[in-house]
Amino acid sequence: MKYKLEWTYKLKGNKKVLFSSEWIDSELALATGDELEKSGKTADLLFYDEMGTSWTPKELRKLTEEIDEEPHDLFIYFDGGFDKETKKSGLGAVIYFKQGKKKFRLRANQVFDELNNNNEAEYAALYYALTLLEELEVRQMPCELIGDSQVVLKQLEGEWPCYEEELNRWLDRIEEKIKKIGLRPSYKTVGRKENKEADKLATQALEGKMINSKMQII
Repeated sequence: MKYKLEWTYKLKGNKKVLFSSEWIDSELALATGDELEKSGKTADLLFYDEMGTSWTPKELRKLTEEIDEEPHDLFIYFDGGFDKETKKSGLGAVIYFKQGKKKFRLRANQVFDELNNNNEAEYAALYYALTLLEELEVRQMPCELIGDSQVVLKQLEGEWPCYEEELNRWLDRIEEKIKKIGLRPSYKTVGRKENKEADKLATQALEGKMINSKMQII
């Protein structure tokens, strides 16, 4: 979670000027706030998170202690593959996150039998990734959803229209899940090479190699 500071700088003659910072992580935000308060020329210091909530310095210290033990700093890679011969879909998801003072990577895949094309498989893969977040008990967090399907990501952003009824149903499911978890997603389209982990998981699912692993990253 990143934060933006807003504070009033006290000038001579009781004049005040409002300042705000760029988005920075919680540790740097709190350290900056401490320095500002020590100057004796700062008033009305508040921290705003990416969800639009404001916090006093005391409230933010308490919040960061609580958040530190929950999954945060989330980056979710997804990919779906469709086999025309078997009519099966392979879904792959890789989730990078922090918890406590440690970094983790979750890798998982799944086979799905009820889809009709590759675009559906891509949507199903993203939905699958969101269910993994739900299992991690992620709540009220910003995250970055990353994939190589422009169709999925641009339609979720609302930049591209969606005319296919089945894909619209997937859109509805995904948006409902995002709302239920309380995510604030950003979307990033990457090339297949940058999405190779999720792509490999989707392929392995089609080959019958099922994976669900969580490991600490050194």
